[in-house]
Amino acid sequence: MSTSPPAASETLLGRTARGDSAAMRECIDVYGGLVWSIARRLMFTDAEAEDAVQEVFLEVWKHSARFDPSIASETAFIAMIARRRMIDRRRRASRDMVREPLADDAAISTRDPSVPSERSDDANKAVAALGQLSEEQQNVLRLSIYQGLSHERIARAIGLPLGTVKTHARRGLLKLRSLLDAGGSTPPVGVEGAA
Repeated sequence: MSTSPPAASETLLGRTARGDSAAMRECIDVYGGLVWSIARRLMFTDAEAEDAVQEVFLEVWKHSARFDPSIASETAFIAMIARRRMIDRRRRASRDMVREPLADDAAISTRDPSVPSERSDDANKAVAALGQLSEEQQNVLRLSIYQGLSHERIARAIGLPLGTVKTHARRGLLKLRSLLDAGGSTPPVGVEGAA
């Protein structure tokens, strides 16, 4: 015999939607561990995870009236909100992470590598070859070479799976080698290991 889901008004979220502050505290006690585990898995640091957990429960409080027990359990509803908030936070953090180091590096450098007259011939050839790669390969290689980021950090920063980042890096390096070899130049440092 199947049991029907409880009426929304009988659930923690239903009580929270009616303004019951004790229900919200109970909701945090019951689902705090779940939200924390999602936050720790998806956030870069513990501090970000803590902020994200607070944001999730604020969202749960604001949107508790949308909960429908005939569609999903409270656990699924809260986990869905948590996952969406974490993904939004990661995207914002990734955009900021990718932008900040580029600005800092430009301020430190006394020479401007984007000005062809300030680069060696080999560097000019490498920059030209880099421009012939796909946008994804260019982004991955720039973050790796210019920013010194690991493949794992690049994956987190641009929101791609680690394997995809590694594939873009390898294919980009192989294509760079091919382009530079065709131009009669030797590949840049680090490219030899890509073959």
